[in-house]
Amino acid sequence: MKHVSLILSAAVLTAMMVSSCGGGASKEVTIGKQVWMTKNLDVATFRNGDPIPEAKTDEEWERAGENKQPAWCYYDNDPANGAKYGKLYNWHAVNDSRGLAPVGYHIPSDAEWTTLTTYLGGENVAGTKMKSKSGWLDNGNGTNSSGFSGLPGGNRYSNGTFYYIGYYGFWWSSSESITDLAWFRTLVYSNGYVTRFNANKEKGFSVRCLRD
Repeated sequence: MKHVSLILSAAVLTAMMVSSCGGGASKEVTIGKQVWMTKNLDVATFRNGDPIPEAKTDEEWERAGENKQPAWCYYDNDPANGAKYGKLYNWHAVNDSRGLAPVGYHIPSDAEWTTLTTYLGGENVAGTKMKSKSGWLDNGNGTNSSGFSGLPGGNRYSNGTFYYIGYYGFWWSSSESITDLAWFRTLVYSNGYVTRFNANKEKGFSVRCLRD
């Protein structure tokens, strides 16, 4: 029985690892003292198993934001975009007490994003090191020397409109700025910067997980 129990424990641990942000236990990279997933979050349930509502229409997305309720979508509501870029989430999903990140991971805080960019030489140069070697339009690819593998997944505005796929990547932090705003980071095709902004919590951005 003890042997069977050990086998079952190993199987459970493996299943937990495979269900991580990017879908595979090997999809992570150590950058400085941090361990990041190399793919964007692509889950439709919270850590406790509760479903996260999918907002397919502009009206559904806008209503979720107005009611401060969690929501996710694919860019242009196209699952093919999800396979490449992961899902877009509003900040109400990021901040939900049921936990958006899988067990063993969390959504990086504003300070943890700063730790990353500082390690990579600062915000003026870190973007080139974080952008993938392909996938960015208008010769906007990076070197990906960090292994972060950032892709331009675009975003969704509060009214449901989609923008900037191929040109910009947006990633939430877990940190609130003021009551209606939260901090995020963006990579852009036209330069090597990582830019820190705050945005309305109703917007849809990508999410990247950081190991606890």
